Amino acid sequence: MFDFEKLEVYKKSKVLNKEVIDFLRMTKDIDPYIRDQLKRASTSIVINIAEGSGKFSKADKRKFYIIARGSVYESVSLLELIFEDTIIDKECFDSFYHKHEELSKMLLGLIRSQN
Repeated sequence: MFDFEKLEVYKKSKVLNKEVIDFLRMTKDIDPYIRDQLKRASTSIVINIAEGSGKFSKADKRKFYIIARGSVYESVSLLELIFEDTIIDKECFDSFYHKHEELSKMLLGLIRSQN
């Protein structure tokens, strides 16, 4: 087992990424650029957590966790655009929002632990 597979934030980010990908598959009215960006940002969260956990120095780990957190923010901003374009309802948006907020807090804890 790899170290990142033991991290709760990694597990949660994988589940959320699958939810985002499933949402994108089911929702056809999203601008192709926004669709692609959301898919990339959501995937970036997962892969940067994994890559960061494999680094040896705290500074390197921290850098990748910061990138993952930035991708959380990017994902939320894209979901806001989709919501404002009335493609998803408030309940769906709120669910995604709260899950991303939880990841952001977990990543902040990881970032702070690398000082």
